Amino acid sequence: MASVNYRTLAADILEGVGGEENIVGATHCATRLRLTLRDDAKADTAAVEKLPGVITVMKAGGQYQVVVGNDVPTVFAELGKISRFGNDDGTDQEAPVKGNVFNRFIQMVSSIFQPILWPLAAAGLFKAFLSLAGTFGWMSAEDSTYVILNATADALFYFLPLFLAITAAKRFKANQFTAMAIAGALVYPSIVALNGTKSDFAGIPFSVMNYTSSVIPIIVAVWLLGYLERFLLKVLPSAIRNFMTPLLAMAIMVPLTLLTVGPATIFLANGLSSGITAMFSFAPWLAGAVMGGFWQVFVVFGLHWGLVPVMLNDIASTGFSVMMAPLLPAVLAQSAAMLAVAMRSHSAKRREVAAPAAFSGFLAGVTEPGIYGVNLPLKKPFYFGIAGGAVGGAIAAMGGSAANAFVFPSLIGLPAFTAIGSFTTLLLGTGVAIVIAFLLTFFFGPRETPDEVKNADVSGQAAGGTSAAPTTSPSTSGSVKVLAPVTGTTVALADVPDKVFSSGAMGVGLGIVPEGDTVHSPVSGTIQVAMKTGHAYGIKTDDGVEVLVHIGIDTVQMKGEGFIPAVSRGQRVEAGDVLANIDRSKIKAAGFSDMTIMVVTNSKALTAVVPLTVSHLDQGVPALDVEL
Repeated sequence: MASVNYRTLAADILEGVGGEENIVGATHCATRLRLTLRDDAKADTAAVEKLPGVITVMKAGGQYQVVVGNDVPTVFAELGKISRFGNDDGTDQEAPVKGNVFNRFIQMVSSIFQPILWPLAAAGLFKAFLSLAGTFGWMSAEDSTYVILNATADALFYFLPLFLAITAAKRFKANQFTAMAIAGALVYPSIVALNGTKSDFAGIPFSVMNYTSSVIPIIVAVWLLGYLERFLLKVLPSAIRNFMTPLLAMAIMVPLTLLTVGPATIFLANGLSSGITAMFSFAPWLAGAVMGGFWQVFVVFGLHWGLVPVMLNDIASTGFSVMMAPLLPAVLAQSAAMLAVAMRSHSAKRREVAAPAAFSGFLAGVTEPGIYGVNLPLKKPFYFGIAGGAVGGAIAAMGGSAANAFVFPSLIGLPAFTAIGSFTTLLLGTGVAIVIAFLLTFFFGPRETPDEVKNADVSGQAAGGTSAAPTTSPSTSGSVKVLAPVTGTTVALADVPDKVFSSGAMGVGLGIVPEGDTVHSPVSGTIQVAMKTGHAYGIKTDDGVEVLVHIGIDTVQMKGEGFIPAVSRGQRVEAGDVLANIDRSKIKAAGFSDMTIMVVTNSKALTAVVPLTVSHLDQGVPALDVEL
């Protein structure tokens, strides 16, 4: 498979969706960039789909979703280097989705669970293997080693309300630490000890429930907290606002949650869980067929997020989830269809996508790259996967199989399914699903020939499109002089009034307050990034040094006004060539700084990057000394 330059890909995606100014919010899940756009009409979907590294583009749940695959965190991080988006530290605010109530609900649940999904799956797998060790007598529950490992595996689930408090607070614009304090009270040992008893608060009786591992109560509580905090900030005098807001919020929300929100939401969640469980008890084959057949359809449209809280609630309240058993045949059936395509397709490009996608699906339960790059474009493999999942799901459900931990349905997640119901029946159902999907695809799926994969074919572009070489450490030794792109007064990077640059997250460099209106290339090399707005340029030298020249601070908001680019991506430049002409008077009139920032973005891959400690530089003289 052709290598992909993720920095170039991030820049191309940003340009393809209409630029940074057209993005309201950005986040990512396991395989997709999820963008909320101001105007969908400004996005060139056809161009984005053709980018090397992009599997497909879809619009679902009010979001513009760019499917990249398992490397989406890398693309998201690169997006953060050239825009205000792309931070995985929770500082980005995802914009609310426009549309109907259902879309908004799905997006809300998605945004709350996405940041902890991988740790949640890892902890679930950890618990499953530990349970297996106990079942086979490999470890004793009284052994201190088991106690420590069990605490490691169970802590995230036991204190799940605390984790959800953080992500829910981000979503509902509430104070994260106040939200955590409320969640902490729900799982406080003395409160947990009252579980199942009749208690009272200031004479008001209530039933105490167990909120460890709970999901819905804290989400609803933090939603209400957001409204309460905004009200208190509005009405409290400024002299006491800062400390009285969290004080009153905690004093009000903890009793309110224990008295009303908690019991009501747990009652509703248990009722929903009981209804679904009853369906599995009344007609297990039908329930299993529906879940097994349509689970991947739910994933395609993002609807699966609405079922995740139900599964977690089942595990927390009963110790297992019957909904999860049919998911194993569903996922592995689609993976088997991908494997058949990899073996039978005459298109080398298709095989390059299908083989690793099948491996990812079987081993880790991540099927989206293969769904969008293989099965859906070819249609029949997707249908055959649905058929296999439906039959296998019905068999698995008839055996009473269930998962006692939240894991991604996959081969490595199998230990989570060994304790409940018939594991043999689950394996039988999964095997039948795999055989059906594989054989149907192998014998009746499209064979393809190389000329059938058109230039517009998404998977072909993703697998074999031409791209620049990936960012790597330089293979040569020696030094490179990075020249000043403008004449002006120097500013230490730590003093640059932009935390992304001043923190050093972008690399080592400096700022220069320019005295002229022409910005020059500081090195000889190839233009990798050339923003349409004209405010930023990335150049890679022949030695592998990657230099970013960023003109102004927050000048992307000028939408190109006052910037005249002189180069384009892919162009070869020599040190001193003009990158752009700018109108500093327009920049200042718009209220922005015209400071030009220059950083070596792959500083960590180099021996040393040393800025010159002088107060003034002329354009064309050395500004950074780079040791390869």
